[in-house]
Amino acid sequence: MTAEQTGVRVQLALDRLAGGGAREAGEELVRELMSFYGEGLAGIVRGLPPHALDSVLDDPAAAGLLVLHELHPEPVGARVERALAALPRAHAGLVGFDPGSGALTLRRAGGGGCGCAGGAEELEGLLACHAPEVTSIVWEREPALLQIGAGPPRADRPGPGGTATARPAEPARPAQPAEAR
Repeated sequence: MTAEQTGVRVQLALDRLAGGGAREAGEELVRELMSFYGEGLAGIVRGLPPHALDSVLDDPAAAGLLVLHELHPEPVGARVERALAALPRAHAGLVGFDPGSGALTLRRAGGGGCGCAGGAEELEGLLACHAPEVTSIVWEREPALLQIGAGPPRADRPGPGGTATARPAEPARPAQPAEAR
């Protein structure tokens, strides 16, 4: 589609706005402009060498345009990671994404202070630009770490406070003949 063709279609839509079909004409106007810009952007992207877009992928507006026109070179998981990296105080890690439902599962990482969802609105805004396929966020808590000790205290090792601790003696076992072993 050329600029002239788009101009004619836009003018026809504007003419209809003066009449009774304002809503339909407005929607058509938006579709025509989106189509025109999308085709132009696709032509630019096709003409770029590999990795030429890397420097603009962190920009929410540029990333949003590429996603909107299905030209973003990264899969949704990488775009979600990019959005999370742009907001480090979100303290979140990607667990998974279900494309069928649009549910993004994130795990709250340590360091969140009071456990509040700090930056949730900012995160949603970044995800809207970088990964609009995400329609909901499910939060998982990071599993608690278990402290595993070296074993029960022994009489020959100091226990808490530096004192030796005694273990109950094990009952004596009768000696068995060599052939029974």
